[in-house]
Amino acid sequence: MGTKTAEPAKLPPAWFKHLFWRGHRLAYRLFGQRVLWTPNNKRGWGAMHVTTTGRKSGDRREVILGYVDDDGVPVAMAMNGWDDGHPAWWLNLEAHPDAIIRLKGEPERPVRARRVEGDERDRLWGLWAARDEGLDAYAASRSVDTPVVAFDRRDASASG
Repeated sequence: MGTKTAEPAKLPPAWFKHLFWRGHRLAYRLFGQRVLWTPNNKRGWGAMHVTTTGRKSGDRREVILGYVDDDGVPVAMAMNGWDDGHPAWWLNLEAHPDAIIRLKGEPERPVRARRVEGDERDRLWGLWAARDEGLDAYAASRSVDTPVVAFDRRDASASG
């Protein structure tokens, strides 16, 4: 899955993608959960708010991510807007996998992020591909593998 054999993808410019997600984060600060959505829509994927710990600063970092639901477990792609390299939120989670997520209509949820591998990755890649027919082409435009990230529930009192 995600091999380099697909047609090259047409993507909006990087400045537009970054501006879009920054705008979405600002809207979240102003309006809260109302700007998130669930996967039960025509897109087939939702938007969640994720709070990570900065890998270098140790500061709280916030991001809005697209996700699909895998039997109650949100699954995201560390795609960096399909630009090269890994997104900062994923690098933060590699260093500090405990995070807090917020889904539409739900309270904050403590989670532990993990990179999905093997057959599970293939299955979840397919789950995403069913919602985004250009997925393989987008992945092929990158020089790095696209991590598939599951956000497993954890006990709120667990330290990390």
